[in-house]
Amino acid sequence: MSREPLPVRRFSESRDFLAAGMSFTATLGFYDDGRVGEVFIDGPKAGSDAEVNASDAAVLLSILLQHDISPAVLRRGMARDEEGRPLGPIGAVVDMLAGDGQEAA
Repeated sequence: MSREPLPVRRFSESRDFLAAGMSFTATLGFYDDGRVGEVFIDGPKAGSDAEVNASDAAVLLSILLQHDISPAVLRRGMARDEEGRPLGPIGAVVDMLAGDGQEAA
């Protein structure tokens, strides 16, 4: 499976969301056909453990998306609470991409 590079110029949008009781912002970069190919996550406080972990996880999520791994497949491996809600920010973004997440904080 090879990586599908993103176009040099691409549409992006930012979405605010809550995860683990904290506010985050995900910026999504899109392929020309509308698929998400990159994710950046900003956390509640620059340099905090929560932001660093979310940002690093977003890099890994981006690489998986560029290798055509479906968010629907990824969401099955995310940690969840007893009601099925994601426990962390990357799980919330994966749910958002799969069409199951909250889109605004």
